[in-house]
Amino acid sequence: MPDSARKKTMNQSAYLALIEALTFIFWNKGPFELYVRGMLQDHSELLARLDFGATKREVSGQLVKLLRANEARYLDLTVALMLDIAAMETFPNLTFQEDGADKIAKATAAVAEVKRWTAKQREVIAEHEVHAATIAQSAKTAQDGRAFAQAHDDLKQRFLVMHSAADKHQRGRDFEVFINKLFALYDLEPRASYVMEYEQIDGAFSFDTDHYVIEAKWWKERIGRRELDVFKTNIERKGKNTLGLYVSMNGFTSDALAVYSFSTPFITMDGLDFMAVLDQRIRLDELIRRKKRHASETGHCSLPVAKIFSDTD
Repeated sequence: MPDSARKKTMNQSAYLALIEALTFIFWNKGPFELYVRGMLQDHSELLARLDFGATKREVSGQLVKLLRANEARYLDLTVALMLDIAAMETFPNLTFQEDGADKIAKATAAVAEVKRWTAKQREVIAEHEVHAATIAQSAKTAQDGRAFAQAHDDLKQRFLVMHSAADKHQRGRDFEVFINKLFALYDLEPRASYVMEYEQIDGAFSFDTDHYVIEAKWWKERIGRRELDVFKTNIERKGKNTLGLYVSMNGFTSDALAVYSFSTPFITMDGLDFMAVLDQRIRLDELIRRKKRHASETGHCSLPVAKIFSDTD
């Protein structure tokens, strides 16, 4: 960096505005920590000195103190933080909090102050903006990845809790909600259960231009041929681009799978498939794509996830 650039420093009031904004843009400490760790992903030496057990304001103060103490080294990072916060227009973590409107008003005011200082510090920021933008984009990518992994972990814990549920009817209802949330995580446009004339649909989703209806069962027994025959009939009443996904936590009987091993309008998933997805050994969309391709090529409704793994080893 040229000596002339090193001599240009950030106004101390801009640092104070950064503390206020970091304090107010999140209410819960979890999202706050996720954001800070994302922005500082390439600076483990800074993360090691932050006490995330403290309040958001205290952590924000600790961070800004470290940035100010070695400004020449961390000016790009400071600029990245300011630009990223100045671009914030919505505050999802505040929306559904108690007194959410008041909290959003405070966050909006704090962001506006950061934005005002980015304008005032334009000469300093301009010389660091390209590198800062790269930092911010890299941090967002990392943050999105961590958020995705956290959502997976939350769903996995919910899935494990359902295994020990005493009320089987409630577990069935919770299972439908779980499936909806998991498919939403993969942007599969899930639709919750709904009732049509003469039948109830447990759910639906869209994937690769196809529309799927879902039947989901968490029975102690395996699903047999009779249930699959009914499902096949229901699918055939829908449009020509409609396929089916039959979910049975405890699998399917061998005779049921044998009947649908040559021609099938649906694919199947079981508990092992869900655990593989929740353990992030395979993505849900990739699993569905592989099962659909297998059904198209062989006519078989079932492709165990263990077979997918063995084929890729």
